[in-house]
Amino acid sequence: LWRLGYSARLLKTNHFKTAASNTSFPAVWMLLAQYSGRLPGPFVIVKKPTFSTMPETVEDKANPGLYSPHPGVRGMTLLNREAFKRTVVVPALKVKKEIVNSVLKSLKQWVLQRPGLKRVVEDPEDEDSRFVILDPHKIPEFSLGESEQQVLKQLSVHPEVYKYNLELTYENFRSEEILRAVLPEGQEVTSGFSRVGHIAHLNLRDHQLPYRHLIGQVIIDKNPGLTCAVNKTNIIDSTYRNFEMEVLAGESNLVTKVKENNIAYELDFSKVYWNPRLSTEHSRIVELLRPGDVLFDVFAGIGPFAIPAAKKKCRVFANDLNPESHHWLLHNCRLNKVDTKVKAFNMDGRDFLRGPVREKLSKELPLLKEEQKTAFHIVMNLPALAVEFLDVFRHLLVGEPCSAAGLPTVHCYGFSKHEDPAKDIQERAEASLGTSLEGRCSTYPVRNVAPNKEMLCISFQVPADVLYKRPCP
Repeated sequence: LWRLGYSARLLKTNHFKTAASNTSFPAVWMLLAQYSGRLPGPFVIVKKPTFSTMPETVEDKANPGLYSPHPGVRGMTLLNREAFKRTVVVPALKVKKEIVNSVLKSLKQWVLQRPGLKRVVEDPEDEDSRFVILDPHKIPEFSLGESEQQVLKQLSVHPEVYKYNLELTYENFRSEEILRAVLPEGQEVTSGFSRVGHIAHLNLRDHQLPYRHLIGQVIIDKNPGLTCAVNKTNIIDSTYRNFEMEVLAGESNLVTKVKENNIAYELDFSKVYWNPRLSTEHSRIVELLRPGDVLFDVFAGIGPFAIPAAKKKCRVFANDLNPESHHWLLHNCRLNKVDTKVKAFNMDGRDFLRGPVREKLSKELPLLKEEQKTAFHIVMNLPALAVEFLDVFRHLLVGEPCSAAGLPTVHCYGFSKHEDPAKDIQERAEASLGTSLEGRCSTYPVRNVAPNKEMLCISFQVPADVLYKRPCP
């Protein structure tokens, strides 16, 4: 077995040192098969591939160095960019410089198309010629097929394929390729993150933590405009909706600017809640509002519902328990010039509903006339707990019910791990309200938070028999 493994490595090395016409991978493994009586497990015999149907596994074996940094970086925890350098041999055509563009156009499907790598390089021995770099995955044996040779013949280009030494550096590899080369083989590589202004917010797994500073720096290097990378170190605090975080790389400035649905916000990401994945949901709710409507935002954060609603000429009452969120809510209202249209509160959600919301509804609902089109909307975006707050609506008001059209509409968010999330959140809402919502509500899937965990929004008009407590005769 040792001899077989050594022979395989030796033959594989020699393959890149000799002309492709002398040796090919299938032939090498056939020789080894005759020697050992069987084929090595990870390899398969393939016929000379065509240019349109080459299997992915063959592409990976044809020239792995083109997409893999130097193997010596495996296990690196502190980023050393110089260690990623390597030189790979790639096929190239020698072409007169005046017809380079014609060759590129005619051989488009065979020319190297990797971002960051030049497709045309100078010939150091002939200033009138250029080398056109071909894709080694499509020209694995450094020889062209008949159809490609026919194209070159029409362009008066000699079909000889040269071996060109292409130097690859850290800058030539994508972030996922770098991380796949660094982390232990077989472990999951996650290069995804949430972008919050100049901040990359990662949520690393346990096996990635030893490499966290390298991962953070790679994410910054490969994404223009990012200057800071952070990792969440605990779950979201259910009181203030923020979480502890560690700065992995870059500057430690966590005050940032973001833009969502053409509205600018400023925030301290370490002290308030902000999720860029909710922009579509913010927009969906605001589109339900009409000028003159009233919005009560119970868990307003820094204002992603409140501010666009105010810009739409709605009257807005926005509340958040977190003093930092309240501060940035006021700041963003001024920033967007809606500070006179948004009345902000820094209260517990229950106190806000039983105080300012009850006061406003008690005053305005009895005055509504049938022809008036003012609608009242109550947004409760605290998915971990909001459903539990719905019991506040039980007999929140006293008196005779207003018209059905004037009853406030609630948009309440929640998480569910149930196999039927919509049924689950409806049943939990009904339990809090003490009444059935069958046929009187709608549920909307917002996003998948984690495997088997969904975020949903349930919307309904608060039933009159729940909202009103009729006075005793």
